[in-house]
Amino acid sequence: MAQELTGKVLQVLPEQTGTGRNGQWSRQDFIVETQEQYPKKVCFSAWGDKVSLLKSFKTEDTVKISFNIESREFNGRWYTDLRVWKIETGLQEKVQGGDRNDPGLPTDLQPLTADDVNGDKDDLPF
Repeated sequence: MAQELTGKVLQVLPEQTGTGRNGQWSRQDFIVETQEQYPKKVCFSAWGDKVSLLKSFKTEDTVKISFNIESREFNGRWYTDLRVWKIETGLQEKVQGGDRNDPGLPTDLQPLTADDVNGDKDDLPF
């Protein structure tokens, strides 16, 4: 189940490494605060090559995270991971004020006139 979340990086936790049955592994957790009316703190896990992406983060950076939710059982207890598969940074400008040069914004908008609002202008083709 793929999900997305945008938030502010609060903390990047220390990297963890080890050896398992499939060889070497590395994992790093980081905490993001959501940008809602009532912000929530969420812990994400980056594995393998995604760990190197975290080295460029600074506290207070705004990021957009794409992740999968996974649960697993161990000794009768269930654990849930939010595993990151894509991280986008550099969103601070767009979140705060928007970028007028953003190609996603229409550039040919015209202001409404009184004729448009009152319906006096008849430009229907029939």
